[in-house]
Amino acid sequence: MNDTPDTPAVPAVEAAPPVAPAVTPIVGEALVERAGAIRDEIAKAFIGQDEVLDQILIALLAGGHVLIEGVPGLGKTLLVRALGQALGCSYARVQFTPDLMPSDVSGHAVYDPKTERFTIRRGPIFANLVLADEINRAPAKTQAALLEAMQEQQVTIEGVSHALPGPFMTLATQNPVEQEGTYPLPEAQLDRFLLKVLIGYPSHADEVSMVTAVSHGRAAAQFDLSQVRNAASAADIVGMQLGTAQVSVDAEVIDYAVRIVAATRKWPGIALGAGPRGSLALVRAARAQAVLSGRDFVTPDDVRGIARPALRHRIALAPEMQIEGQSPDQVLDALLAKVEAPRR
Repeated sequence: MNDTPDTPAVPAVEAAPPVAPAVTPIVGEALVERAGAIRDEIAKAFIGQDEVLDQILIALLAGGHVLIEGVPGLGKTLLVRALGQALGCSYARVQFTPDLMPSDVSGHAVYDPKTERFTIRRGPIFANLVLADEINRAPAKTQAALLEAMQEQQVTIEGVSHALPGPFMTLATQNPVEQEGTYPLPEAQLDRFLLKVLIGYPSHADEVSMVTAVSHGRAAAQFDLSQVRNAASAADIVGMQLGTAQVSVDAEVIDYAVRIVAATRKWPGIALGAGPRGSLALVRAARAQAVLSGRDFVTPDDVRGIARPALRHRIALAPEMQIEGQSPDQVLDALLAKVEAPRR
């Protein structure tokens, strides 16, 4: 009889993925043309809402994440699906619910009785594009599962870190009206989103075009995404992000962006201003705004134009402003009107 105690099975660690070859940055006219081609393909399915589409592409080019806010039925899920098809990237959708566990998002270890070992079953977070649908319906513990992924582009399962595929982008949605059974996003997680995009109702003409496209010859209310062609690969997106990061920003423009963010910390009516991550986000988003505008340099107008999506979720209004019905955008508009822009 063998008195040696059984040795507990050690969790099996998946082999590290092979190191991807160096990606060449896509710059200049090639970058502008590629971004325009992606935009045109998505617009075939996501009708109207041009400003929303531009802001999603800005976040993509800047390598950031997006919080999308809008009432149900405005095409938030459709936008992400069309984006995934135009980019040729893997796509995963996670429906956040009160009983969703962190391991349902990141993955977990599974014991295999045949091999007597643990293997890692990867969760939906390992896709290139992750749609966190109705993120504020899950408790803070589950929301926190996204923090490491969004900031470090990795997840830790059973004490082992696993790198996420590049490019990696989280697009979270929430409903601004229905608050029953929801958990407000903590400030630490809100700060990880590069932009907060607001989707409103479409114009009459856009809604007519959408209804005509969906209802013609179809019994179900489902958009046909077959017309959306693959306009880029995952490697192309990484190259475009590297090229966007090389867009020239004058020192005075950087100073202007920092002064805008600094003004939020002492502006009347703002109880909590944006931190240094807000300055970084504003400059990163302004670079991508310049690319969509066909330029290889950033102007003060680029900074001003993207300031509201980059900062609206990073500030907290004072109670008196909320009582008066003021919105973060209204306060930011007043602030932007007072911060002097560079004259050249």
